[in-house]
Amino acid sequence: MEWCSNRYRIPNKQNHDLTTASLGMFNRVKFNHSAVALALIISPFFSTLSVAAAELSTETLHQEHSHQIIEVNRANSDITLDGIPSESDWQQAKWHPIDQMIIGPAISADDFSGQYKLLWREDKLFLLAEIIDDVLFDQTADPTVLYWDDDTVEVFLDEDASGGEHQFNHNAFAYHVALDRQVADFSTLKQAMTFNEHIETVWTRDPINPKKIYWEMAIHIFPDSYDDSLDAFAHNQVSPITLTAGKVMGLMLAYCDNDGSKQRENFIGSHPIKAVDGDMNRGYKSADVFGKIKLIK
Repeated sequence: MEWCSNRYRIPNKQNHDLTTASLGMFNRVKFNHSAVALALIISPFFSTLSVAAAELSTETLHQEHSHQIIEVNRANSDITLDGIPSESDWQQAKWHPIDQMIIGPAISADDFSGQYKLLWREDKLFLLAEIIDDVLFDQTADPTVLYWDDDTVEVFLDEDASGGEHQFNHNAFAYHVALDRQVADFSTLKQAMTFNEHIETVWTRDPINPKKIYWEMAIHIFPDSYDDSLDAFAHNQVSPITLTAGKVMGLMLAYCDNDGSKQRENFIGSHPIKAVDGDMNRGYKSADVFGKIKLIK
């Protein structure tokens, strides 16, 4: 093969011009009959590879992170909801980190750090969050207005671990648990409402480190057929799920951290989330980004 004046040629006794076309750096390409035959043979092969590569790229783009299932022990004794994790069941439960930045710049451990534990009994899922936050901030009195801009623990729950969209339905819940114990999420009417009967919660400050708080919650697990027009425990409301060993649910935690700004400054989660168009804040509308927990004895 000879390279010359911005074109290449495959020499042969009898060259045939096939086409004159602009192909990037080449002004003209001259092939012989053998080259034409080879091109016709391998062209479909490379076309197939291109299609396969495109499909693989698309599949990789939309594939969510794979999370290891977290096993949750059954509490042997009743849990007293007082914000003081003194029970032996809490002492034996494993900590899991809240350390995945979803919104905002990197922050120091003194500004925020968090971890959580889980337990279960037949009637409730128990959550203990240990939060270190140098400023606790709640700027809006109405619990259904801009609650995500206050210091808030957000509990994402998918009762049957089915995944999928849930922003304005109860395929999953995105409970925002505020400092004043108000619990808010969007309803099926596409407006915010409180779900205070779903989660009982108490938090206390650590007696040694006042920046550390223990946030204890007892969570009733409602299915996706929950009716927003009825009270949580009305006689004709769907009942909370009775929990049993082997039950698998979707779960993710996050913390909204605000030290005094109009909007939250950071949003930190328990599970990494794949960005779509640069956006990792997808938990409030898609249960596909949740992790999974499995109840064991």
